[in-house]
Amino acid sequence: MTIRDTIQNAKKIVIKFGSNSLAKADGTINLDFMNQIAGECSKLIAMGKQVIIVSSGAQVAGLSSINGWAHKKDMHYRQALCAIGQVELMDKWREAFQHESLHVAQLLFIKEDFEDYHHTLNMRNTLFTLVDEGVVPIINENDSVSFEENSIGDNDNLSALTAILWSADLLILFSDIDGVYTDNPKTNPDAKLVETVTDIPELLKNITLGNTNSFGTGGIRTKIQAAEKTTASGIPLVLANSRNENPLSSLVDGTQSGTLFVPKDFSL
Repeated sequence: MTIRDTIQNAKKIVIKFGSNSLAKADGTINLDFMNQIAGECSKLIAMGKQVIIVSSGAQVAGLSSINGWAHKKDMHYRQALCAIGQVELMDKWREAFQHESLHVAQLLFIKEDFEDYHHTLNMRNTLFTLVDEGVVPIINENDSVSFEENSIGDNDNLSALTAILWSADLLILFSDIDGVYTDNPKTNPDAKLVETVTDIPELLKNITLGNTNSFGTGGIRTKIQAAEKTTASGIPLVLANSRNENPLSSLVDGTQSGTLFVPKDFSL
């Protein structure tokens, strides 16, 4: 089984972009990248696939608007910054997809939403209605109201919960590395890419987990946690590099490598 085959055979795809994917080197939001991704998602939709995006980047977008808050670490400022940035983030996604004649919709979730029957039922029905009408849902955690006890904490796990809720066929996590390595490839040149994972406990015995990155809240650990969730529900997960040229299209045509997490007893 290859990543290309998995994508070709998936109709319902959740795609997650982290803050590092959406931020430029100076920490401001990368509009060219968002426009590119909108074009690539449009191609997937033209192929008959349905797409949901889980997008980080509210703080990045907020800092792009109010850079004077860059060094404010107080929780209230961070939550306020997310409120400001979420508007900017969605406006940029709206503009990007507008070029493709596609509408977007915003949904903001917290942990409790996935634990309440009525919430999950409404969330699921809304997602189905939007994608059936050709609208691209864009999901983020509601950071302006969440706190430690009710926070999902990272969008890797949020995207996994979303994929399970929507009964997706595939979750794609885009990061700033090519996939899971035996060690950190940025510090260890001998680190090897793990292209296929069928046994996550066995994987964890043979790799070294690194720390979180500079912009995001997750790291390789949260991506593996997401894979544990999706594969337990029969949903494969792909981890790939968003910084390669045409990252989504190159996965579709098989020219980009990555790590494919395969559920047990999964077959095409």
